Amino acid sequence: MSQTAAHHFEIVGSFLRPEELKKAREEFASGVITTEELKTIEDQAIEQLVKKQKAVGLKTISDGEFRRSYWHLDFFWGFKGVEHNVMDQGYLFHGEETRADSARLSGKLKFNPEHPVFEEYRFLKTISDGTPIRQSIPAPAQLYAELIRGANEEKVNEFYPNREELYQAIATAYRETILALYELGCRDIKLDDCTWGMLVDKKFWENMTNGDYDLQAIQAFYLRLNNEAIANLPNDLHITTHICRGNYHSTWATSGGYEPVGETLLGHEEVDAFFLEFDDDRSGDFEPLRYVPINKQVVLGLVTSKEGTLEDKATIVKRIKEASQYVPLEHLSLSPQCGFASTEEGNILTEEEQWEKINLIIDVAHEVWGTNS
Repeated sequence: MSQTAAHHFEIVGSFLRPEELKKAREEFASGVITTEELKTIEDQAIEQLVKKQKAVGLKTISDGEFRRSYWHLDFFWGFKGVEHNVMDQGYLFHGEETRADSARLSGKLKFNPEHPVFEEYRFLKTISDGTPIRQSIPAPAQLYAELIRGANEEKVNEFYPNREELYQAIATAYRETILALYELGCRDIKLDDCTWGMLVDKKFWENMTNGDYDLQAIQAFYLRLNNEAIANLPNDLHITTHICRGNYHSTWATSGGYEPVGETLLGHEEVDAFFLEFDDDRSGDFEPLRYVPINKQVVLGLVTSKEGTLEDKATIVKRIKEASQYVPLEHLSLSPQCGFASTEEGNILTEEEQWEKINLIIDVAHEVWGTNS
């Protein structure tokens, strides 16, 4: 994999959907407009977003996940053998229940050469004018977690009574998808992953499993799955991961510092950089960063995407210096803690506040690392 350093100011990927795009998706769902008409509106919205990203000076661009309803489920539905289903209940976040959509098996899981992620990338490449693109996809472990969630597990037992076969199917489908993106020209892929953010929350897992779980065994499985999917990829392909604790309409799912998973995740996941949430007390302190190998980057999510109040610049600078006790300053970067719209609902802030947050991140980066950062 590539050892290209991350830039010192970053984004996680998703942006607030413009009102005209939200309206178009509603009209498409109700049959008022066609697939082609929706795509035209999506194209126009993405073109405007790319112009804004370039105007503020971002060094990698995203399509804002404007073609997706969810950061993860739309991607899962794109595989062969995975279908869209609706659970009896959504995830219970703190303050709100998510929509109840999910992904479950409908057959053997396989790579899909017509996966919608390829069209996402192709279109963005045509309007990027050479600006590097970071393609965000959910991590392999995230797919596994969704497939065994609640009643979904019945389908896993039907098609994969041997879980090792499911493991191999996920790793293979991901690897083939990543290589197909590479053939299209993609050189920067980020794996978004809530599984580790759930593992650090003891209460969450006790509720999920009635206390019957082996934290070390689950970590080892997730690590093996993620690493096998990205093993032996081309040397110029930059792979990063974002570790999330849930981000739905400005609510969150889990709490806890990285210490319980630090040695496994930060010490052994074979990515080039870690995007880590550190925007509030729920994220713990920086001490687990001691596990990060010397040649890897850490992107500090010190600016919250969940609300519009602008952080104090001096406080962010101070926290970056605190983190540099564990990771050399030149290997650190700054970003929002998560995307601004992990689902199409978006977080509770305005588009203007969203761009003010990004401008703040760039200003701080220039102060800490210099104007060429």
